[in-house]
Amino acid sequence: MRVLITSHSHPRVQNGGSEVASHALFERLRACGDVEAWYLGCTRSTAFQRAGQSITQPFSERDYLYTVGEFEDFKFANRDTGFARDFRLLLRTLRPDIVHFHHYVNSGLEAFACVREQLPDAKIVLTLHELLAICHQQGQMVTRPDGNLCRRSGPIECNRCFPEVQPSDFFLRTVYIRHFMGWVDRFVSPSHFLAQRYVEWGLPEHGIDVIENVARETAKTSAMLRPPRSPGDLTTLRVGFFGQISMLKGIEVVIEAATLLEREGRTDILFSVHGDDSNQPAVFRSTFRTQVAAFGDNIVFRGAYENSEVDALMADVDIVLVPSVWWENSPVVIQEALRNGRPVICSDIGGMAEKVISGQTGLHFPVGDARALAGVLKALAADPELRQALLRGVAERRQDDAFDAHLQLYRGLLQAREQG
Repeated sequence: MRVLITSHSHPRVQNGGSEVASHALFERLRACGDVEAWYLGCTRSTAFQRAGQSITQPFSERDYLYTVGEFEDFKFANRDTGFARDFRLLLRTLRPDIVHFHHYVNSGLEAFACVREQLPDAKIVLTLHELLAICHQQGQMVTRPDGNLCRRSGPIECNRCFPEVQPSDFFLRTVYIRHFMGWVDRFVSPSHFLAQRYVEWGLPEHGIDVIENVARETAKTSAMLRPPRSPGDLTTLRVGFFGQISMLKGIEVVIEAATLLEREGRTDILFSVHGDDSNQPAVFRSTFRTQVAAFGDNIVFRGAYENSEVDALMADVDIVLVPSVWWENSPVVIQEALRNGRPVICSDIGGMAEKVISGQTGLHFPVGDARALAGVLKALAADPELRQALLRGVAERRQDDAFDAHLQLYRGLLQAREQG
């Protein structure tokens, strides 16, 4: 079986969740004796560009990188004739049986048509990582400019957020996206929540498989494998935040909860914030850095970290906090926390609430409610038995093998092709 995995970026360029998940799948496929696999990432940097070539190989013989040319973000339309030429050549050269897209940003929706044109018998799979096709606001389904949760999209609703765009243009945007998605043989959603949103938008329910993202395998050291503390050591509750420092990831909720607890004189709940704010707007960064300078003794900003360091960092906390204020689909940080035996406290919406079973592998709190989060943390700090119960729940959780599920999907598609 020959498989080409594509993503809107590359983990060597940008270490986001979909990049990590797609490349982890690629690496697992490469390790299979009966599979040949390749990876095509994208970048908007010109650092890897070569004259006359839009697709290069800067990392390995099976890793390809497309340097994005003219791209229309509104409709995800790739106007770069160099990509169309080079992508078609790559398809003819590799002859994959499966082309699994983990995004359509940067490569463009037209890439689906390229596959069908060049390789009529190949099967096209698309993993849905967020709500981009449904929502022009970075696929986040939050309103502009107030940032409230949005529960319904449509030409009129989207025009309220983007008054400069006519409702008719939003209608045509949807028609354009659905047209090219018609070339996809199978959709994958890492959460039931996201799958249902896309069914409501117009994708066929029978055409979507709910399969968790493949997690990156790590070679763990003894430091990474430190078990949770024994009941006698539970005099403090060590809370860790990991990921992008941004409004939507809920960093303001964390800071406000820590401030409330400090004002109450609580010294038994300590926060460690690990993350990068470098790609955020200047105004946000300035405000955040001012907040960091004013942090009390119960919260510390540790700064950016490499993905390879996350296991060791999580070994030093008791609970991982995922306080996002938008509809997260399947945050990688939840996978990382559960893999390291750490329960999760998360917002009670979207894929977060689906991935964390309240009372078993973690706890929920009302989205955006810092006071409620502080209350959950106080209750947990005061109840060692609950903390131990959550640790047991994490240790006993059923391990779904997402990689085997992907292989089963691929083989089922190829078997149907042979029989059809």
